[in-house]
Amino acid sequence: MRRLIYGFSVSVDGYINDATGNIDWTDPDEELHQFHNDRFRDIEVSLHGRRMYELMAEYWPHVSEDASRIEREFATLWTEKPKVVFSRTLTEVHWNSTLVRENAVEEVRRLKAGGDGVMEVGGASLAAALIPHGLIDEYQLFLSPVVLGGGTPLFPLLNTRIPLRLAETRHFADAVMLRYLAD
Repeated sequence: MRRLIYGFSVSVDGYINDATGNIDWTDPDEELHQFHNDRFRDIEVSLHGRRMYELMAEYWPHVSEDASRIEREFATLWTEKPKVVFSRTLTEVHWNSTLVRENAVEEVRRLKAGGDGVMEVGGASLAAALIPHGLIDEYQLFLSPVVLGGGTPLFPLLNTRIPLRLAETRHFADAVMLRYLAD
């Protein structure tokens, strides 16, 4: 069965963006960006909610030739990686993407059962739909030294606790990665 990872940059107070939707505080330095590139190579399928897909599709397929080597490398990885985009409003998707319009939970269950690799979920709203169903196997939090005071929370409100086991920590210049496994 495929493992599903939910990884995101997150503020100290638990938000993935600020109250206006801004994510400029998450810009990775070269070391962290290379880490993300290397991690992304191991991902078999990337799952995106509509907003995350639109954000990524607006930038990565159009990275200029004068961008850094690491950015150009990620642009190639992202455009070539198989993606499943969950949206009821989009009518088409591009760059090796498949559009799923209904029942994200059942589709993710099917995708998890369809192999033994690793998938990732991108987007807090999509993750919020999957977390209560126990579909996330691993959480990778990239804790940034900023307090935002509001925005989109990393986790949805839950009716029950989710016990996690710390599996790894890693320090970067501007973030600390905390990798947790779901019990």
